[in-house]
Amino acid sequence: MIRKLQNVDINKVVDIWLKTNLEAHDFIPGQYWTSNYEAVKKMLPQAEVYVYEDNKIIQGFVGVRDEYIEGIFVSDKMKSHGIGKALLDYIKDKKARLQLNVYQKNVRAMSFYQREGFTIQSEGLDEFTGEKEYVMEWNS
Repeated sequence: MIRKLQNVDINKVVDIWLKTNLEAHDFIPGQYWTSNYEAVKKMLPQAEVYVYEDNKIIQGFVGVRDEYIEGIFVSDKMKSHGIGKALLDYIKDKKARLQLNVYQKNVRAMSFYQREGFTIQSEGLDEFTGEKEYVMEWNS
């Protein structure tokens, strides 16, 4: 089931955020993610966040701002079980257009978004990490 984030979910969601970023972005020093942990925790209640819950256990979430996907995060044990796609489809039903940034070195995410109909619009550099990234877009 997909539902809106509640305050009681924040610790679990931010833990998924951290673990997923550390694993998916091993080309970025782990300190970058751990140093942003508390800031992300504070920002979550103000964001548009939807969680994927199964048997009262949060398995993933998506954060959106207007038409921009801040990120889709799925717990390690539940990757490749359709949760990321379910979260993305949920957001696609609410928006006519979506945009996101993805690191070029995150091949798994790049493949996922391309498979789901996103196309590369431009290339840039993440000012915080110095890593190359693509701006990708989807239109209904």
